[in-house]
Amino acid sequence: MDEPATQDVEYRALLARTWDFLRGDTSDWPDRPFYLEAIGRFGEPVLDVGCGTGRLLLDYLGQGIDIDGVDVSDDMLELCRAKAPDFGLQPRLYRQGMESLDLPRRYRSIIVPSSSFQLLLDPAAAREAMGRFFVHLEPGGALVMPFIVFGAADEAGVEFVREKVRPDGSLIRKHASYRYDPATQFESTDELFEVVVDGEVVESQRSIRSPATRGYATGQATELFEAAGFQIDRLVADFTDRAYEPGDEIFTIIGRRPAD
Repeated sequence: MDEPATQDVEYRALLARTWDFLRGDTSDWPDRPFYLEAIGRFGEPVLDVGCGTGRLLLDYLGQGIDIDGVDVSDDMLELCRAKAPDFGLQPRLYRQGMESLDLPRRYRSIIVPSSSFQLLLDPAAAREAMGRFFVHLEPGGALVMPFIVFGAADEAGVEFVREKVRPDGSLIRKHASYRYDPATQFESTDELFEVVVDGEVVESQRSIRSPATRGYATGQATELFEAAGFQIDRLVADFTDRAYEPGDEIFTIIGRRPAD
């Protein structure tokens, strides 16, 4: 059921291995209770698209939620599998792209955390993915999907360095540079990951993506939902019940597959 592996995957190798460590404790991130509320409303089973190393999937599975995970990265899925036994869990995981999703089950709730949908750069691929989400939902089921809103600061360019020391004393360093072009609605990224031991870089990985991410206005995102057959249930700011307003950094759309 897995697709053939590809080398053109951003989330691999050192980036994948340092992903959880650099993120740190995510238990208080606001999307966690937001998706839980949606799952409680629309039901199970659940599909976590872009599940990565299992930030939400393992959490929810540990609470007894019937949830599957899918991701395009072998490395991220292997890390998820490796963590699962520590929690007494056996997750059902698939390696597939969202635009070619073909799974054996149908779901009451599909979540696409961390704005992963915006990694699809080709409009045709985005439309295909929406169609695959639709057919993988049971009638009356819901797709819950957030979108990052790029603003003036992103157009000017964002640069930062993040460092964190591992228990073994090695330093993990991430250099990042992001820039958004409103004319093309594309964000370009340049990220360098390094492992430093006693002041010496012993491993590094650089990932340059130009473009890396597609931006969406609320109207464009809504059109994608509706063109795939979804009925818009809600469009909210961030992970709240508040209506989206210009200036909010994230908007989330909940679309429902009409009941038969």
